Amino acid sequence: MDKEITRHFADIVALAQATFEQTEYAIDATPERAILRLEANYGQYRILVTELVSAGMRKYRYYILRENWVEAGFDNSPDPRAIRLKYGQIGPEFAGEHIPHLHQENKIRLSLTEEMTFVSFIDWLKKQSLNI
Repeated sequence: MDKEITRHFADIVALAQATFEQTEYAIDATPERAILRLEANYGQYRILVTELVSAGMRKYRYYILRENWVEAGFDNSPDPRAIRLKYGQIGPEFAGEHIPHLHQENKIRLSLTEEMTFVSFIDWLKKQSLNI
């Protein structure tokens, strides 16, 4: 894991520890990729974070759960619903494309978003009127 990724993950962990309670994390790194998995509590909510960095690509998942209910979940996976929302169809030319999007109402509602960072996620979370 190179120094830039190490610093990036350390910044995420430090911000999580300053914002949430009972923050636990693990880093799994190989020469090809690095993965940060983090879990924490925010009032009655559970926060799940995954960041994967490999070959200049960054995948992320930032989720807010109340028990097993997804209050909100930002990610940039190649989700078929996000692909259809962005392009109006699903086809081989879009296969594997990482589309930033937001899941809400236990993944019933989906909307496209801009690329999200952990700092932006924290800012978004603090602006929400969640019952904490």
